[in-house]
Amino acid sequence: MQEIDTGTEDLLARVEDGVAVLTMNRPERRNALSPAMLDALARTLADAEADDDVGCVVLTGAGGAFCAGGDVKAMAQDGAGEAGFDARVQLQRRSHRATAGRLHEMPKPTIAAVGGAAAGAGLSMALACDLRYAAESAFLTTAFARVGFAGDYGGTWFLTRLVGPAKARELYFFADRIDADHALGLGLVNAVFDDDALEAEVLTLARRLAAGPRVAYRYMKENLNRALEADLEESLDLEATHHLHTGLTADHREAARAFVEKREPAFEGR
Repeated sequence: MQEIDTGTEDLLARVEDGVAVLTMNRPERRNALSPAMLDALARTLADAEADDDVGCVVLTGAGGAFCAGGDVKAMAQDGAGEAGFDARVQLQRRSHRATAGRLHEMPKPTIAAVGGAAAGAGLSMALACDLRYAAESAFLTTAFARVGFAGDYGGTWFLTRLVGPAKARELYFFADRIDADHALGLGLVNAVFDDDALEAEVLTLARRLAAGPRVAYRYMKENLNRALEADLEESLDLEATHHLHTGLTADHREAARAFVEKREPAFEGR
């Protein structure tokens, strides 16, 4: 296991068995986002994307919560801050793209391990990941309407595509809490585990992905992301190119040999 210096205690990070585990670490505020945490998350995600030793990224939270979203208490104390409106918009846009945007677009599988609350922008971060696994005690809420915000970090885009426009509007307008089983029924999470088992179960799944055919995953994820907007013809053409490209990889040749020899393949990510 390799510990990563993120530059702040607000975000902890380590690489273990090909999995980068990023832990939002402000348990006294239910891991509410801070500027230091967001800056560190942006840098660490960029590093993980470029690191050949990392095959999967897990985002989680410390102290029995995932992330309560923006730090509303700090907002009430600090007000709008000193920066002008246009400057704040540009900073926010860059932060969106470097965090939620990168989780969604990076060419490696990303997983949210949701223990406890995932609210507001914290929910948006979870929705940006490819997969979400929740503890029994977890709950999800858009939360924005309760504090007079429209919402940020891509939550409206992700949620609309996961549950459809009508349900997404309901979840945003009313901001009700959704428990883990309800979230599973809506397709917001992929599975629910006992609280004590969540970390181990997610790491087991993440290790499987990290040990898998990384080139195939990269193009598979691009196909899936493009399918959200592309028409069928474009998707068919993209799949044809990527399918034939992955057929030229060492991982595909190894998998073909393993199939003939009736054994599990040993992928090398090339």
